[in-house]
Amino acid sequence: MMKTKTIAITALIFLLTISCNEVDKLLTFKISNETSFKISPGASLNTPFEVPTPDVTTNSTAEFKNNNTNADLVKDVKLDELKLTITNPADKTFSFVKSVHLYISTNATDEIELAYQDNISSTSNTINLTCTDQKLDKYIKSSSYKIRTSVTINQTFSQEVTVNARMTFKVTADPF
Repeated sequence: MMKTKTIAITALIFLLTISCNEVDKLLTFKISNETSFKISPGASLNTPFEVPTPDVTTNSTAEFKNNNTNADLVKDVKLDELKLTITNPADKTFSFVKSVHLYISTNATDEIELAYQDNISSTSNTINLTCTDQKLDKYIKSSSYKIRTSVTINQTFSQEVTVNARMTFKVTADPF
């Protein structure tokens, strides 16, 4: 009798765990935003400097609606991926960059680090940054947010470099 109860309870816990994971999958979706910034020549080597980055207008209200939810039901937003791609000049790689750190803020929230990469040794025009595990709900729910970019270079260069930052956020909403 005791063995039967133990098996039944174990099976029930197992089913509930699977059910919760399946519900979370159904209520989880991705939102992507992009911005570009330009790194100008003439910066000091091995010294971090800020790169002007335009505000990012979110389309989160529409994205929430497209995914059958709204901002009030969003319970968790995390950065899933932040990819930097040099778009101009076409043949430029990230070999001149030592590190890059991106921060996020809004007029109503404090600035936090979003993603970073140190000791970059890439000979590609695309790099993926390491995403922080920060909770980003209040940033993504706002109509726009600010990105502050800090770059450290390790080589001089003569031509302005345009970089596209593509951010993909994982959003999980409550069912009710």
